[in-house]
Amino acid sequence: MCGPASWNHVITLDRLPEPVPHMQFALGDHHTLGGTSAGKVLHLADRGADVVLHALIGHDDDGLRVAAALRAANVPVEAYHSERTERHANLMTPTGDRVSLYLATPSSPTAADLERIEAALGEAEVAVVDLSELGAALVERRREGAAGTPIWTDLHDYDGASAFHEPFLRAADVVFMNDDGTDDPWGLMQRCLDRGPRLAVCTRGAEGAIALSAKGERAAVPAVPVEVVDTNGAGDAFFAGFLAASLGGAGLEECLAAGARQATVALASEHLHPAVAAAPAHGR
Repeated sequence: MCGPASWNHVITLDRLPEPVPHMQFALGDHHTLGGTSAGKVLHLADRGADVVLHALIGHDDDGLRVAAALRAANVPVEAYHSERTERHANLMTPTGDRVSLYLATPSSPTAADLERIEAALGEAEVAVVDLSELGAALVERRREGAAGTPIWTDLHDYDGASAFHEPFLRAADVVFMNDDGTDDPWGLMQRCLDRGPRLAVCTRGAEGAIALSAKGERAAVPAVPVEVVDTNGAGDAFFAGFLAASLGGAGLEECLAAGARQATVALASEHLHPAVAAAPAHGR
């Protein structure tokens, strides 16, 4: 597993700000672990998967907080030097609308770091490569002919045309996405499969999730009812539940159902996973 781990300030608003000068009162706020790869690794560890997170993390206060949160969840981490730790301010509404402001991003990975990560991923059964500068460098090496295990990647709100997502899509064996960027999720998944992956999975929020294989197999499951506390990380939890079930030999519909169940763990917590709350200092 490689990609972002960040320290986030989550600010809950009754509505997202309009693009005009104004004052607005927050409903609440908290600081917590963030990053799509951190979310996935937390839930994979929860499902008993043998997983390691490879991430660029700075030797700063935010990096110490990220490390403490992951330790609290017993997640193995291989940290690579960065001049700073990734940090976001997430403006959220109770219904799950979000604007993410990137306050800091990691420095670029070195060639030596890329080689170490590539070697580690090559020993895994599945290599999860998330959207990031680090991930982009790794998938480019794969597309240039580097050997390695199958790549699973999360395209998030892919719209079918984004140039940044394209290398990830073409290097992947399995792709995940949500339906935020499309009115035709089945068509979007088929267009993804036309670029080479063997399987595409799309989460649809309260409408559940669907999957389409290159062989034409289709599957769908409803969302699992849950009292939603925070929507951050639900897609990453779904990905992890699906992957863990797949590694255990489950069929397509069973994997979707496992993903839907795992998503509720994130939805019912103000953190990416409840284990993060056990960290010694999850506030600033």
